[in-house]
Parts: sequence; structure tokens; C-alpha cells
Amino acid sequence: MKEYTHPDLSDVTLSAAMQTLADPARVAILRAVIASDTGEIACNEIPLQLSKATVSHHFESLREAGLIQTRVVGTKCLSSLRREEFEARFPGLLDLVLGEKTGA
Repeated sequence: MKEYTHPDLSDVTLSAAMQTLADPARVAILRAVIASDTGEIACNEIPLQLSKATVSHHFESLREAGLIQTRVVGTKCLSSLRREEFEARFPGLLDLVLGEKTGA
């Protein structure tokens, strides 16, 4: 069974968080997590036109930046947003990025 590591958010720099949030695919992943009924999502449930390896890379980047937490349930890896922790570390950053309208 695969185990995932999650950083302590005190170890995540603002630069790393902003670099991670600058990628449109990663923002789409976060929006999909938030929009899900359960607040968590498996990587194969996101309708991105990217290879499986690229999607996995994006999930890894989001984990490394402290944005998501992933847990294994059977054969699924479910990821959820670490909103409260991330907001405590970087107040307002998520709302700023996720609230931004695309195409404007």
C-alpha cells in the first residue's frame, strides 16, 4: 500500500506555494476537490486532458506545497484540501487564487 508524506506547513515557503498555485491544471484540481460532494477526490475523477503521469505530478506538487492531503482507501487515493492549515499559514492566498475568474 502506498503511503504519502505531507509537509508541515511551517516548512512551506510563500514562493513554493505561489509557484504551485500558478499552474492552471493545479488550480483546476483544487477547484474539483472543493466542488466534490465529499470534499475529496481521486486523481482519475478529474476531467483533465493530461496524461496520467502528468496528473500524478500535479497531485505530488500540490502535496509538497501543503495544499492537499492524500489518504489511501482500498485501491483509491483520495485527496482533500488542507484549507484551514493553509489559510493559517498564508491568509487569503487560496481565496485570491481560487476566487479568480478564468478568461477575464
